[in-house]
Amino acid sequence: MTVFDELRRVVESGGRAVVLTVVAGPDVGAKLVVHGDGSTAGDGPEELATLAPDALRRGRSHVIEHGGTTVFADVFGPPPRLFVYGAIDTAEALCRAARLVGWTTIVADARGRFATKERIPSADELLVAWPEEAIEQVRPDLGTAIVVLTHDDKFDLPMLTAALATDAFYIGALGSRRNPAGRCARLKQRGFSDNDLARIHGPIGHAIGAVSPAEVAISIAAEMTQVLRHGEAAEAA
Repeated sequence: MTVFDELRRVVESGGRAVVLTVVAGPDVGAKLVVHGDGSTAGDGPEELATLAPDALRRGRSHVIEHGGTTVFADVFGPPPRLFVYGAIDTAEALCRAARLVGWTTIVADARGRFATKERIPSADELLVAWPEEAIEQVRPDLGTAIVVLTHDDKFDLPMLTAALATDAFYIGALGSRRNPAGRCARLKQRGFSDNDLARIHGPIGHAIGAVSPAEVAISIAAEMTQVLRHGEAAEAA
């Protein structure tokens, strides 16, 4: 199967892949297609596959310098997805902000009276489901941001437990500055390490003094975008 055939299959299925082309150094012209699930195709060096996860998270084409080789990463896939658990006012404001920049938005809540089109008109998809069911339906990938807004352990802990088992590029949870410590302690009891818990942003969003749902949404949207475009290390710097 040619590189073109591989990419056509990715586009038709709505999947994600990156084509890594050597443009300078050994093996100039060689191409390696790396799919979102890590499988590869093409004649490029297999070691280039290690560059794929970060390239896919960026979601845009760019040049990479790697061990004396210059590689062009051509990224293919649908727009980023925002998956919000908790159909509160902030969920609507956050979906509205995400849609402005072309993201797909999904909101889930176990409470059917909250997860309605009247309350959350900016969601592309609404799910009435408990956390584990919602994760199973959405199947978050490298292009997905997960935001937990329920502020209730019976929803938060199962949702964060499920979220940490995914490749989501961003995981955030609403709560005061005192909440993350208690939340982390409870997640550690479930077997998660400090490195696992470092993936969770909480308090969520940039510290801009946000008060209203719209202001909170702006702070979260800015943080998600920064992580998407520059990665966790840059976000934490």
